[in-house]
Amino acid sequence: MDSFKLELRQPGTVPADAFAEQFPSIPEQSNSCAEGRWQTRFPPEAVEIIDDVRRALERNPEKAHALALRLVTLLTPPAEIASASARGGLAPWQKRKVDRYLSEHLGRPLYIKEIASQVSLSVSHFCRAFRESYGTTPHTHINGLRLELAQRLMLTTEAPLSQIALACGMADQSHLSRLFRRGVGETPAAWLRRRLPDAEAEARSRRSKASRFFSLPS
Repeated sequence: MDSFKLELRQPGTVPADAFAEQFPSIPEQSNSCAEGRWQTRFPPEAVEIIDDVRRALERNPEKAHALALRLVTLLTPPAEIASASARGGLAPWQKRKVDRYLSEHLGRPLYIKEIASQVSLSVSHFCRAFRESYGTTPHTHINGLRLELAQRLMLTTEAPLSQIALACGMADQSHLSRLFRRGVGETPAAWLRRRLPDAEAEARSRRSKASRFFSLPS
């Protein structure tokens, strides 16, 4: 979970810059200047939750995570929540959290249940809200992200496709090739040839084959 570094200077206040880093979308409710620093005042319930999070971080990270989500929900502007609920999609903070979680974990298998738990939703509710916000299913979206990452690695590295497939969270090179043909309409090799000069593509191919040969166990 995201680490919280909020330092309470006075009852009911936290440094505004620290809070803005954790919750950039939350507007300041009221300001006061103490010790030369601007501070933001929050509802007593929010301050109590922050204290609970700080106490639970070391002893019970799961409880701290649940409390943090409760805090975000409490401090999310009502208009933002109403807007997301009206259209049936994810709230902006939920979408940001999902985007960050996916980008940080593309290199391994991802399961809908674990992604939904990041925003405290059931799998069925999450899938409906995800489709409303992204216009597609979580599975299709994740595959698209994996393909984008694979394309970047193919253009910027000389790693063989087998290694790129694993780095993108796919089972093997065959898995990458299947997704590539389905999503892009051609094989990874054909796609790469069209984007690299012939000489560079040939040189990369030779170096890739050589690296695989010398890495074989004796």
